[in-house]
Amino acid sequence: MKRVIFLYNPVSGEAQIVAQIDSIASHYQQAGYTLTLYRITREKGLAGLGVLVGELQPEHLLVAGGDGTINRLVNYLKHRNIEIPIAILPKGTANDFAHLIGMPDNVDEACRAILAGSVRRLDMGRVGERYFVNVLSCGLFTEVSQKTPTVLKNTFGKLAYYFSSIGELPSFRKMHIEVQADEISFKGSCLLLLVFNGRTAGNLRLAKHSSAEDGLFDVLIIRGENIVESIKNVFYFLMKKKEAAYPSDIVYFQTRRLHIENDQPTSDIDGEKGPDFPMEIECLPGSLPVIVPQTPSK
Repeated sequence: MKRVIFLYNPVSGEAQIVAQIDSIASHYQQAGYTLTLYRITREKGLAGLGVLVGELQPEHLLVAGGDGTINRLVNYLKHRNIEIPIAILPKGTANDFAHLIGMPDNVDEACRAILAGSVRRLDMGRVGERYFVNVLSCGLFTEVSQKTPTVLKNTFGKLAYYFSSIGELPSFRKMHIEVQADEISFKGSCLLLLVFNGRTAGNLRLAKHSSAEDGLFDVLIIRGENIVESIKNVFYFLMKKKEAAYPSDIVYFQTRRLHIENDQPTSDIDGEKGPDFPMEIECLPGSLPVIVPQTPSK
């Protein structure tokens, strides 16, 4: 029988994955796989996974969790030069990367999609020694996903981020940034900067033209001259059902690499605390093997 290692974070998202392990195992067993469980914990993280992969030589790694769990797994594999496809069960709070590749939220449907899917090589980002799959950000709300308690996320899901975001507004100080890329130079005040490999952040479809297979980042800089007016225009843009041009409050461009300097230190990659500034960010085309459904959603 073919082997698969199933990694799961028991407290990710709404903490329901433990009750679904038997159903997941049943799908894989019926498809001719032996499933080996690997429980991710805060204390041990992914310690020992590399040895287990070497011993079992699995066909792929099945991971249940959100963007942060995927980020930690991808960084672990890249830093150890382990090349193996990953398959994703969306069990986090936002699941932006899983939704990008068309994975259903329902576990049974997701298992069927994975087992009938195929391996595609997707882009990913690198900043220093860190890798990211969905988005790097800095500015307004950047610290929200890092500060929001796990129990609040598990109880209220995505609403937890919005509850926490409200508390950030009174103390927010707009950034002064410099961005250099082959395509553009920007220097000025900024509310939020997002470097997308994916398309959404917190399920908000901000990078409407982005693809994880074009070798380019989609970069959005939300200007900071007028905080209230910029936020109003950005949310109005997000609420539009039809495709629309970015408002003047958003500087948008695509690039392969960029340099960012910032007078504030905090950054975020895939919902995890990111590196300090200045930073050099590079897109790595086709560097991440991922199992995707046969007909991924757009």
